Amino acid sequence: MTDFNQTRAAFDLPEGVIYLDGNSLGPLPRGAAERVGRMMTQEWGSLLIRGWNEAGWYVQPRRVGDRIAPLIGAEPGSVVMGDTLSIKVFQALSAAVAMRPGRRVILSDSGNFPSDLYVAQELVAALDRGLELRIVAPEEVETAIDDTLAATLLTEVDYRTGRLHDMAALTARAHAAGALAIWDLAHSAGALPVHLAEAGADFAVGCTYKYLNGGPGAPAFIYVAPRHAETARPALAGWMGHAAPFAFDPRWIPASGIERMRVGTPPVLGLTALEAALDIWEGVSLDAVRRESIRLSEAFIAAVATRLPGLPLASPRAPEHRGSQVSFRHPEAYAIVQALIARGVIGDFRAPDIMRFGFTPLYLTLAEVEKAAGLLADVVLTEAWNQPEFRVRAQVT
Repeated sequence: MTDFNQTRAAFDLPEGVIYLDGNSLGPLPRGAAERVGRMMTQEWGSLLIRGWNEAGWYVQPRRVGDRIAPLIGAEPGSVVMGDTLSIKVFQALSAAVAMRPGRRVILSDSGNFPSDLYVAQELVAALDRGLELRIVAPEEVETAIDDTLAATLLTEVDYRTGRLHDMAALTARAHAAGALAIWDLAHSAGALPVHLAEAGADFAVGCTYKYLNGGPGAPAFIYVAPRHAETARPALAGWMGHAAPFAFDPRWIPASGIERMRVGTPPVLGLTALEAALDIWEGVSLDAVRRESIRLSEAFIAAVATRLPGLPLASPRAPEHRGSQVSFRHPEAYAIVQALIARGVIGDFRAPDIMRFGFTPLYLTLAEVEKAAGLLADVVLTEAWNQPEFRVRAQVT
């Protein structure tokens, strides 16, 4: 049974802060600083370059990937870590379109995170072979899947509204049309149960600094279904993905299986912090996380609706149709969020008018959620947001 009191004690959160932004950056696990410090002094400091072998740095991307796999419903040996999420999107998409040479269309939706769309746009331009990126509204994806598609590129949970795609249904639809299915799990991994293998996903990518609490800049992961592992060839290849990297062969020969998706030198410091964060997940049920997340988010929505009945909900009302975040719309959303932060409630803003709040049971309580709803109502009703300091746009909004 998942003990949320135990998981809350595993995080180092500032006193008096209600943190509703784990959907953007997870908080600091208590064990991370000690683990990274030990790695720096006992491994890097003492072993120097021998750490690649003696401390296991070289195999760390695969080792950590094997710990991520159960959290996303992936087969053992099908996930590897490294690089950024955009790089992993590029690898997955380039491999997928190469596996469907007679197809020309990549399908995505307007709720996808812009960087995924940027990667797709520039890949289409770089390959210069008549590919097309087709973008439709999220609710139109299913009917837009046809036999012109090479691949679908979809984020399971919409970054602004929290709208949840049906991975199994859309993957099956893509396969029936002869296309491959790529899933971005940025707002899914660690937030709700994900079933990549069961759904038949072909590729998946995700980040680890949100719900998995790996820290700012934590490395991304990529999943390749085992049935594609020996044939997928990413357009972005690197030394670490070579079959024999230390033979220094000038020709790229892909490594076996998921190892071919490695690119550059592993970010050992980031992976070490992430390993400490993943310790918290030992014994945690994602089904329990999902149930508690729904309880918290439903309580927040109900409390806000009681106090601010005219505030538009931007997220699906039914919890089964959204992830672990809830969004409201307001023309002064940015200033309201800043005023809330000044009162100790940290949510975030997404242009043009979204106030976004994440519900992460590993460290969030019902009492905090109810207090946050009351503070939000007070900020809106008293127009406490209408101060010059709350309107100044920071570089990162």
